[in-house]
Amino acid sequence: MTKEEQSKYLEFAKKLSKEAGKIMQEYFDKDNAYSYKADKTIVTEVDKKINTFIINEIKKKYPTHAIDGEEEKYGKNKYTWICDPIDGTAMYARKIPVSVFSLALAEEGIPILGVVYDPSTDNLYSAAKGEGAYENDQLITVNNYELENENSIINFDMWPTAEYNLYPIIEILGKKTYTVSIGSIIRAGIEIAKGNFTLAVFPGTKDKNCDIAALKVIVEEAGGKVTNLAGEEERYDQSIHGAIISNKLIHEEIVKLIKEKLR
Repeated sequence: MTKEEQSKYLEFAKKLSKEAGKIMQEYFDKDNAYSYKADKTIVTEVDKKINTFIINEIKKKYPTHAIDGEEEKYGKNKYTWICDPIDGTAMYARKIPVSVFSLALAEEGIPILGVVYDPSTDNLYSAAKGEGAYENDQLITVNNYELENENSIINFDMWPTAEYNLYPIIEILGKKTYTVSIGSIIRAGIEIAKGNFTLAVFPGTKDKNCDIAALKVIVEEAGGKVTNLAGEEERYDQSIHGAIISNKLIHEEIVKLIKEKLR
């Protein structure tokens, strides 16, 4: 893919993210009917509405491309658009404004560009391979904190049916650094790219590639690192094996700890 093509795709993704954000804001204060999926995570009618909107817009613009949305999928192609219509749905359903929209484009399973839009702050985060990571028009970079640094903050996500039990990891790392869970793994990953957080660990597997695909580009273009829980690279046009999202400096330390505890 040429730089010109990549730039064209990125501008299209940015445009879609803003439109999806308008839908999120339009329904935020309304009674968002929600239900629980098989893994006991929440899905709202707005998730489905945005997912369908994204699929229709991509099909019109790039009819041969595949789309992997967290709530619906379409087609098969070497180019796959990967969408999480609302990350942090449990917070969105409770009218807590931390949820974001996420969209990535992968080539043969490898994300080459990603956007994350936070409609509550009107901040757009974006990155394309080799072009750096941005908050709106400002370049962003990860921090260089070790875990024990007093400024270090880490984020964990857990839910009842998560395949990997991260609680032993949380207990160990919680003795080294400040630990939070803000309710959106994508929003937490953005804080790593901005240098505010040091680490996020995510136990997601089936269909959870949609949560990490855009972060793979944005965090790594900001100087960080994203792998699965074993420290391995993943394809993001299919289910994943959890994720470690870090400032890169502490990445191998976390991989080693997780391998020991999840053996």
